[in-house]
Amino acid sequence: MIIVESKLDLKNILKNSIKEKKRIGLVPTMGSLHEGHLSLIRTGLKSCDQLWVSIFINPTQFNDLKDFESYPKDIENDIIKVKSISNKINLFIPKKVQEIYTSKINSDEFEFGIIDKVMEGEYRPGHFKGVGTIVKKLFNIFNPDIVFFGEKDFQQTLIVKKLIADSPLNINLIVSPTIRNKNGLALSSRNNLIPERLYKNCGIIFECLMFSKKNFKKIHYPDLIKIIHEKVAVLDHFELEYFEIRDEKTLRVYSKSEKKIKYRGFICVKVEGIRLIDNLLLN
Repeated sequence: MIIVESKLDLKNILKNSIKEKKRIGLVPTMGSLHEGHLSLIRTGLKSCDQLWVSIFINPTQFNDLKDFESYPKDIENDIIKVKSISNKINLFIPKKVQEIYTSKINSDEFEFGIIDKVMEGEYRPGHFKGVGTIVKKLFNIFNPDIVFFGEKDFQQTLIVKKLIADSPLNINLIVSPTIRNKNGLALSSRNNLIPERLYKNCGIIFECLMFSKKNFKKIHYPDLIKIIHEKVAVLDHFELEYFEIRDEKTLRVYSKSEKKIKYRGFICVKVEGIRLIDNLLLN
């Protein structure tokens, strides 16, 4: 295992890998690794000659400074978890933000169409510009053959697809299935922030998605949203920020079912202010 903190050192290592025509894979993360991340890493290990995991909490994708400051951090444990999979996995852990943002810590401008304007884009202004900025920077540093992202952040994967489509680099995107705990809650670094007394009730998020999967063709859409809202509202300290059904390719909002279109339910629930997002293919 190689652990690199400097972008210059990293580029020198990657030069040799490119010369040797190694198939380079990248798993971008913000650390506080859980089984969802580890499943991406295991997939990457099977698909690449050289796999890199980046750990960098990207400031530009946080529209709330408190959210950025409270984001869970556990680098030492992250390294142990990666090592437990294989010593052949390499880590890029920039010590300073300046390793990534050489000058001002600003987001680039992008044209993502509707993708960054709805759901997470609506409730977290500027979030996807920050995501686009860091992903673009990592692409330029690593020039990877394959990148690995999780289905839990499905809207984010559409942003990555658009970046790849607009890039001169030949990158293959692999999206791995969401990993869940016993009550269906999607694994997330933010889960560590949920008070223990409320954790058991977080299964309501997946329950709502499963209910929508079973009923979205039977119940009028506005009524379905109302039912989902009521299911969450009965729980103390739980607040539904949004529930929406959209075309999974375009994010066009659902109105009536069309046979050729795959629809996906998207949900965000705040648990004592901690935002938990999830999604599920409905048909």
